[in-house]
Amino acid sequence: MYRVLLVDDDAHIIHTNRAYLEQCGYQVIDAADGAQALSIASTTALDAIVLDVELPGLDGVEVCRRIREVSGVPILFLSAYAETDDRIRGLLAGGDDYLAKPYSLRELELRIRGRILRRENAEHREALNFGGLSIDTGLRKVCFAEQEAGFTTLEFDLLAFLARHPGQVFSYEELYDRVWKSPMNQGVHNMQVCMARVRQKLDRLCPGVHYIQTVRGKGYRFLGAPKE
Repeated sequence: MYRVLLVDDDAHIIHTNRAYLEQCGYQVIDAADGAQALSIASTTALDAIVLDVELPGLDGVEVCRRIREVSGVPILFLSAYAETDDRIRGLLAGGDDYLAKPYSLRELELRIRGRILRRENAEHREALNFGGLSIDTGLRKVCFAEQEAGFTTLEFDLLAFLARHPGQVFSYEELYDRVWKSPMNQGVHNMQVCMARVRQKLDRLCPGVHYIQTVRGKGYRFLGAPKE
């Protein structure tokens, strides 16, 4: 039985989602605000979190950011707003998925289950090695010379995607389509900010070794030959 935390200040939404998910076989815990959600997440083993963006006190984006400091549990955002910038804020904070209200309960359950199964799927673990740099796509760990650095979900996905295709240049549009799976719109700056964070973390982890190169006017590519 999978355990899911529902975080929303709307009692009707909590009741409706709880009833449907319990009918599907989930164990459901709920929280009405961000502080309560953080308390539960810090003391309870969870398989997924469904997190409203608009919450009293700490908003959902900040809650997600704090959870990501200590946990890789799948997080799916819910919001009454479907603006691209709002979705990107959630993804940059470490969210795994985004669903706009109103939504289908069936789609909600399918997205929750898909994220849980993706995380559980150990058969597709892959270790990408480039000299001293190791990127474990199953454990979602990035190490260099036995030192480990923490990456958010989106940061790790961008790094792993580029590392799987060393030497290839990918445009902003291609990275959005193949990693973020979101329309490009006006998100170039957000992409640049996220990639800058990836590069800063790599620079701190392996100083003097530069793995990601910006190709002016074209995009990014990963440098380095894979090692067996």
